[in-house]
Amino acid sequence: QVQLVESGGGLVQAGDSLRLSCAASSGTLRSYATAWFRQAPGKEREFVAAIKWNGRTYYADSVKGRFTISRDNVVYLQMNSVNPEDTAVYYCAARPVSNRDLVRPSDYDYWGQGTQVTVSS
Repeated sequence: QVQLVESGGGLVQAGDSLRLSCAASSGTLRSYATAWFRQAPGKEREFVAAIKWNGRTYYADSVKGRFTISRDNVVYLQMNSVNPEDTAVYYCAARPVSNRDLVRPSDYDYWGQGTQVTVSS
């Protein structure tokens, strides 16, 4: 069982930057596929970005060019040029290496508790 802990959320203004972090109880996420999802009030949880064990990255169209996912022993989500539509609870998710897809919540085995990001206009 892997426990994930997110940090770095908060209240920012439109155009600001924010960096989220996801740490694992196992000590490293290098051997996992790891992703960030977000969920706004009244909406379904949606894919934001993912990084595979080999370092390849994937992004939702809505964040491409603004957000960057990266990893050392911790997985980060660098959020630049945020806007009010980015307001949501952001969740870190991970799974061992497999051939499953990357963009559905059901593709992941482990989840963090979430961190709130609020962007004011």
